[in-house]
Amino acid sequence: MEFTDFTESVTFDYEDSTEDYGFCRLDLNPVDVNTQTYIHSFICALGLIGNSLVIITYTFYKRTKTMTDVYLFNVAVADMIFVVALPFIIYNEQNSWVMGSVACKILGSAYSINLYSGMLLLACISGDRYIAIVQARRSFGTRSHTLIYSRLICLAVWLFAVALTLPTLMYTERYDEPNLPGENATVMCQLFFNEAETAKLMKVLVPSLQMAVGFLVPLLVMVFCYFSIVNTLLSAQSSQRHKAVRVVLAVVVVFIICHLPYNVTLLIHTVSLFKERSCDAEKTRLKVLVVSRSVAYLHCCLNPILYAFIGVRFRSHFRQILVDLWCFSKKYIYSARSSRGTSDTCIQGRVSSEGCNNMSSFTA
Repeated sequence: MEFTDFTESVTFDYEDSTEDYGFCRLDLNPVDVNTQTYIHSFICALGLIGNSLVIITYTFYKRTKTMTDVYLFNVAVADMIFVVALPFIIYNEQNSWVMGSVACKILGSAYSINLYSGMLLLACISGDRYIAIVQARRSFGTRSHTLIYSRLICLAVWLFAVALTLPTLMYTERYDEPNLPGENATVMCQLFFNEAETAKLMKVLVPSLQMAVGFLVPLLVMVFCYFSIVNTLLSAQSSQRHKAVRVVLAVVVVFIICHLPYNVTLLIHTVSLFKERSCDAEKTRLKVLVVSRSVAYLHCCLNPILYAFIGVRFRSHFRQILVDLWCFSKKYIYSARSSRGTSDTCIQGRVSSEGCNNMSSFTA
């Protein structure tokens, strides 16, 4: 039985479809949609809090003194772009993309920008740590002069991410997908092509770039760098070093758990695009793709925990943010007399926190 995939404007064959009129309905049922909405809302809230704290810390409390600091700040910005876009994506998916075609293109490209920039920056962090720990003797005395290079590298990463996102930006469209006769068309925001040859090229090129640049290359860099780091740390025979090893392993394991299922599913989906497949198999494959993609989204919430909050000095800055927020709120609740007393408390809290910062610099 022959069907037309309107997402790609290419004709495919689906076998054993139980749908009438020759259409294979690939939309999710309401239960799946609601579950996906709750998961994405959780990811949005957690990612917004964590990445906001990282950005606020580096903007107002902790200057970017090292290359890793510059990379972490840019990772937080990349993740923030996506978590800010996620509520609008959820809203438009449930309301037939009422915000229009421009919003469809921009929001559709948000994940691509986050994917390419975030993953490449994580690879840069692993490379910087490799140089700092494994090549410590060679890099000693020179790393303080390389801060400008880290900013240039970040600029190059952002430009590269934008360039790789251009196909998604160009071909993502808001369009009406026909349903069964007598039903209203479903409004979609996906890659859409008018020519079959363009569809065949882009439907392979875009996922391949995501898998290669957004997963495989960063994974290989991280495995090499962190494997070398672990060997160096284990040879040091120190309790602090062994704690650092556990952190390194956590970074790699979380990266693999979050991104491997989605990329494997995406690879299977891409390989099967131009093959004859049954409607039920396609429904199952797309459902697995949606679930694994949500797991990949979760990584933007975990980056602040894995790369920032673990550090002793960063945690002290985080505590200072809470103290300052408490003091700020007290000024608007109490009278001028109470505010004077609150200010003294806040000053004492800041002095205490700064003392902790100085002490933690030796243990971070």
